[in-house]
Amino acid sequence: MVMKPNRKDWNKRQKELRKLLEAGDTHEAGIDLFLSQHAMLHTSDMSNTSLPSYEDEVFADIDPELIRRIPKNAEHSIAWCIWHIARIEDVTMNLLIAGSPQLFTQGGWREMMGVEIVHTGNAMDAKAVVELSDRINIDALREYRKLVGRRTREIVQSLTAEEVTSKVDPSRIFVVLKQGAVIEEARGIADYWGRRTIAGLLLMPPTRHCFVHLNEAMQLRSRRE
Repeated sequence: MVMKPNRKDWNKRQKELRKLLEAGDTHEAGIDLFLSQHAMLHTSDMSNTSLPSYEDEVFADIDPELIRRIPKNAEHSIAWCIWHIARIEDVTMNLLIAGSPQLFTQGGWREMMGVEIVHTGNAMDAKAVVELSDRINIDALREYRKLVGRRTREIVQSLTAEEVTSKVDPSRIFVVLKQGAVIEEARGIADYWGRRTIAGLLLMPPTRHCFVHLNEAMQLRSRRE
């Protein structure tokens, strides 16, 4: 297993990433470390690196039924986890950091994935999680996430040191809510994003948040019932 022995090292580097991004005078080193941390959380052909890929480990030789399965006493499926982290990365990186349209709304992804919802999956009830897990096109979902990851790297590499330490533009939170990317029942997550700096966002949605849910996905994969 790749994720388990590397978890401690990834967490250690994430702490170093926080220091580099928040320092202001270590911008290039911070961006380089972000790209490394981020690459490990996506499929290896997203970044074309030789780094271990936690997503590849989740999907390696997996029975397709396990991707959609919600084990007994669990809240989510692997499919939901990938949807959730992909949507949140798309929303935060594009709408909040870059001020650009979501990839989701630009490429017909709703139709290709065969889903009804457009939001991040926060505050979904159990029935909705089951419906999403059952109907979503897994190949399209993974392709969407790969493109989201590549777009994130473009955005991050274009950021200046001043932008990284600046606060999120409040008007962009309004756009997130207006587009239904976060539903009213989950508004607290949008309010949380609004209190962050750009560095704070880089340390959560495209890195720490993905790490947490990929770990959840690995646990779901190993559940026997």
